[in-house]
Amino acid sequence: MTDSGNPERPGPRRGRAGKRKRTDARQGPKERPSTIRDVALKAGVSVATVSRTLAGNYPVSDETRARVMAAVESLHYVVNVHAKALSGRVAGPVALVIKDITGPSLAHVAAGVEQEAADRGRLSLVCATRDDPAREDDLVQLMREQHAAAVLLVGGVVPDAAYDRRMAGYAEALDAAGSRLVLVGRPAPAPDLPVTVVDYDNRGGAFQAVSHLLASGHRRVLFLGGEAGLSSADERRAGYRDALRAHGADHAEELDTTGTYTRSSGYVRTRDALGAGLEFTAVFAGSDMVALGALAALREAGLDVPGEVSVVGFDDVPFATDLTPPLTTVRVPYEELGRTAVRLALEREQYPAGDDHVVLGTQLVIRQSVRRLSW
Repeated sequence: MTDSGNPERPGPRRGRAGKRKRTDARQGPKERPSTIRDVALKAGVSVATVSRTLAGNYPVSDETRARVMAAVESLHYVVNVHAKALSGRVAGPVALVIKDITGPSLAHVAAGVEQEAADRGRLSLVCATRDDPAREDDLVQLMREQHAAAVLLVGGVVPDAAYDRRMAGYAEALDAAGSRLVLVGRPAPAPDLPVTVVDYDNRGGAFQAVSHLLASGHRRVLFLGGEAGLSSADERRAGYRDALRAHGADHAEELDTTGTYTRSSGYVRTRDALGAGLEFTAVFAGSDMVALGALAALREAGLDVPGEVSVVGFDDVPFATDLTPPLTTVRVPYEELGRTAVRLALEREQYPAGDDHVVLGTQLVIRQSVRRLSW
């Protein structure tokens, strides 16, 4: 016979208390966020007094303020920022929408945006589209709903009719919500739209780079440009051709190439040019990442830089000085682009009409990757 068969031996207690204990252990008391009414009750003041104290727009005594803030801290009360935004009592964030947050140049734009926004007491948000127009649409709409003070779209685009329609729609929708569309490094769809444009001199920078090569005696310059139709790439190509004309050098179609602004693209195009037996004494890369690939291909082919082939890049990202040799390149003021975009967006009412379109200058930084040829 087992013990459980003995009716006089005590078994598991199943009384009301036992049930309550197991129920409490399984579910536990549900915690809810503290409300402004909880704060008022704990501080012994009215809800209106708590609201005025937190808003700072109505005089309250030091004693009352101390009680309210002590209650806020003990209850871990969090102000409903969305509700404050709806009432216009809190400054909206600055939203940065970019294709890729890992690119070195775009990362510096983001740094400038964050620094300027922080200096002005604004929160900055960074969103990546991964080059998906539908995702860009969704992010702009989300930022509009979140009452962003400004939405910054960054990076080169193909400025076709579809782009113009989308940007016009963004500009008008954001303006109606009291926000501002800012286009950084991309063109405005029309001059009369409520949009701020902050760009940099792609064409002039490319002209400086190629002019430096031509003035150093090079006449056949392999151009590793960006994708055809992309706004920044087309401007850099125009600068390349401007310099050839200005210095009386022929434009060789076989040396004028297109591709992505990636290391692999620079490597493949340079390798292919060498494999095809194309004659050139210099390379102008449309970005420093492209230049990095070109240097690898030249090194693989046993060619010395700058002894046999000179190389110039575009961007002046931080690693440019650490390459062997240090890279001559065009410096783009990426952080200043971000700062200027935020400043113009938040202070637009202070600027006269026409001052919402700014083009920042670029600068050729001469290092050790270019050799002067003897005439």
